[in-house]
Amino acid sequence: MTLLIGALTIGLILSLLALGVFISFRVFEFPDITADGSITLGAAVAAVLLVHHVHPVVATLAAACAGGIAGTLTGVIHTRFGINKLLSGILVMTALYSTNLHVMGKSNVPLLDVRSLATLAEGAFTSATGAATLYIFDWNVAVRDAATLIAAFGATALVGIALYLFFRTNLGTAMQASGDNPQMIRALGVSVENMIVLGLALSNALIALSGALLAQYQGFADVQMGIGMVVWGLASIIIGEALVGVRQLGFIIAGAVMGSVLFRLLVAIALRAGLDPNDLKLVTAVFVFCALILPGFLKRLTGPRPATR
Repeated sequence: MTLLIGALTIGLILSLLALGVFISFRVFEFPDITADGSITLGAAVAAVLLVHHVHPVVATLAAACAGGIAGTLTGVIHTRFGINKLLSGILVMTALYSTNLHVMGKSNVPLLDVRSLATLAEGAFTSATGAATLYIFDWNVAVRDAATLIAAFGATALVGIALYLFFRTNLGTAMQASGDNPQMIRALGVSVENMIVLGLALSNALIALSGALLAQYQGFADVQMGIGMVVWGLASIIIGEALVGVRQLGFIIAGAVMGSVLFRLLVAIALRAGLDPNDLKLVTAVFVFCALILPGFLKRLTGPRPATR
């Protein structure tokens, strides 16, 4: 039960990463590698502020703002200086590695003895229920695990609803149109460049928010924690699209969340079954590769066959 709850919690937290990757990859078709640095930046900023006794909510919001600045920088490098999309993200991601080290002052910052959103959720849950431990289907569940799961679900639901409502506004619609048809949106007098910068800022703010929540749940921030996170987000989106099978905005957002949770559950099951943790990134990359080529392969198999006489 502890493994299941932990997998669900991390899956929900990383669904914010998936939503951020969705904005850059699906809305703008922008291969933004900044995400690998932004998630660590969010964790680093939140961890340092928490160690200095800043309120967890303020520290988490500051981490999201830091990620937004990183995304803005990537957008500006691409739109104002004409640097290739992929290279723009690589430049900022590379710079963020040193930036994260300077922010933390070392490669790892422990958070086990500081007040965080996890401890706040645990305290609120204990005050509301008065329970020290929970029993679910004869399994002993720690209050902290249950509280963080509920808090992660609430945060994910809140962000998902806010993102859906944002894309229903004029600004959100213009942002989507900038990715779908930039020529048309320019003809309407909207700056596609500004939309890209704003979209990347929003994307990396969500990714950094995911990193801040992940660090507070795991109890540490590490400079290496962002490696391969773009692949994780892309895998979550692919799984989510396969689950919902609908291209409507609300279903895509819900699918990204479900894909992240399911992907984390698959990873937890694989690790429980004996997968070497050193092979986790390799297996993830192979899985994403298979998920990318599978739709085309199935289309060729089920496509119309030539008529025979």
